[in-house]
Amino acid sequence: MSEQSADVAETQTTTFADLGLGEATLAAVADVGYEIPSTIQARTIPPLLEGRDLVGLAQTGTGKTAAFALPILDRLDVKQKTPQALVLAPTRELAIQVCEAFEKYASRLKGVRVLPVYGGQAYGVQLSALRRGVHVVVGTPGRIMDHLQKGTLDLSELRFLVLDEADEMLNMGFAEDVETILADTPDSKQVALFSATMPRQIRSLSSKYLTDPVEITVKNKTTTSANTTQRYLICSYPQKVDALTRILEVENFEGMIVFVRTKNETESLAEKLRARGFSAMAINGDVAQVQRERTVNQLKSGKLDILVATDVAARGLDVERISHVVNYDIPTDTESYVHRIGRTGRAGRSGVAISFVTPRERYLLKHIEKATRQPLTQMSLPSVEDVNTTRLNRFDEQITEALGSSDLPFFRDVVAHYVRNHDVPEADVAAALAIAAQGGTPLLLDPDAARPARTEREPRTDRNDRPARSNDRGPRRSDGAALAQYRISVGKRHKVEPRQIVGAIANEGGLQRSDFGAISIRPEFSLLELPADLPQSTLDALASTRISGKLIELQRDKGPAMNRGGGAPARGGKPPYRGNRD
Repeated sequence: MSEQSADVAETQTTTFADLGLGEATLAAVADVGYEIPSTIQARTIPPLLEGRDLVGLAQTGTGKTAAFALPILDRLDVKQKTPQALVLAPTRELAIQVCEAFEKYASRLKGVRVLPVYGGQAYGVQLSALRRGVHVVVGTPGRIMDHLQKGTLDLSELRFLVLDEADEMLNMGFAEDVETILADTPDSKQVALFSATMPRQIRSLSSKYLTDPVEITVKNKTTTSANTTQRYLICSYPQKVDALTRILEVENFEGMIVFVRTKNETESLAEKLRARGFSAMAINGDVAQVQRERTVNQLKSGKLDILVATDVAARGLDVERISHVVNYDIPTDTESYVHRIGRTGRAGRSGVAISFVTPRERYLLKHIEKATRQPLTQMSLPSVEDVNTTRLNRFDEQITEALGSSDLPFFRDVVAHYVRNHDVPEADVAAALAIAAQGGTPLLLDPDAARPARTEREPRTDRNDRPARSNDRGPRRSDGAALAQYRISVGKRHKVEPRQIVGAIANEGGLQRSDFGAISIRPEFSLLELPADLPQSTLDALASTRISGKLIELQRDKGPAMNRGGGAPARGGKPPYRGNRD
């Protein structure tokens, strides 16, 4: 195995055009806005184009999806209707993300079809797509195995196979499935294995199924400035504009960049902010250079406070006045995250980075924290009271500033004249002038009218909002939802662990870690607590789920409840596992 090692932080002089990619692929890369390949891309794409097997050791967020997707797309034969490329991913979220990346990179290639295959999605959608013909399949091992056993997925002409986040797949109990898939696909296929670490299992897998692979190691030294405070806010997509507006009201910022994913969103968000009274402009790849320079100069001079931008448009932007960066759309790779928040906290100045995270994007936080080796602190949505306090303080400051004006004697005489001629108290005149200065916009928010929608799993503080008590004394989650005991047909003999059970069932059934109660592993089977009201669609999705290569055969268990009190486990079993309750 030949080995290459690289540092992410090294100076890049290579361009995508230097890597050997075709014109259509290069055009798609330009459309996406990529200018210079990341280290893993520059080192990986040439050997993959040459047909070499490859092991890539790199953290999530280093750009490895493009590293294997671009050379695969460059070599596809669109006339072949059976799948030519298979990408195995440990989770449905990653499978969807990789599929979306393939579709984006294939925008200039006519007729390329990409299909995501994962648990929780209806079989009908997948079957009809497979019958029509697809070129690239991206899926989780369990659902891929299910299709292979049903005979609905033909991999006899497979040319490329990628194992993405292979170490995570093995940790989740997919080792046997992965080996079965590798063994049942053509020996002539090209295999690329990507992993953050190289444990013994990965090394064994590589030596067994890869042919003289080139090994590329990227030492991730991606870090963020210690001067930048990093926070995040959990909020749904519809809440984002309201959340950003409140943050702009209460944060003491000089200049700010708000990052979004698309060009259209830059213009849309900037317009919404201007309508709310903020000085905001948009820059993106479509903005002419003259306009871009004018906008940046306005930001530097203080004539503009907020810049709404895409990653590409903000490249090379260096404005000392930027005190805050907001990731309105959190980036899917850590390199983009580091680049974005690097726009603040420069030259020894302090900076603030705030990221909006939807409930489904929580996994991206873990990738960012792991890659940057810095935790992000969760923040709360500023309350109506916070906003109103800030507005009143700002109003006080405006009065104090005006009291120091050289024009104060003149206007004091004007007010005195009005008081004498209209017999109105001076306090009432001052209040009337404040109303006139405020215009039609209320000074304070109405607490009832401005109450935001409740965020995911937001703690309930109103006594009347608490879940109704039930006479059922069965197990419950922390939010009061009832749990039921289920049984699966894998146990100690199959060498399963709680994390494998949680990972497989959460992935295939679309559940959260917080949906799990206790888990007790017995010699031949395991008992676990799941929501009592699991929908039929989830049960159907879990019907084909495998752990350690064996169908779990999930069913409600009518036997005695497992021990939840921390005492001795049932005979032959492990102590109950306590699921994450957050």
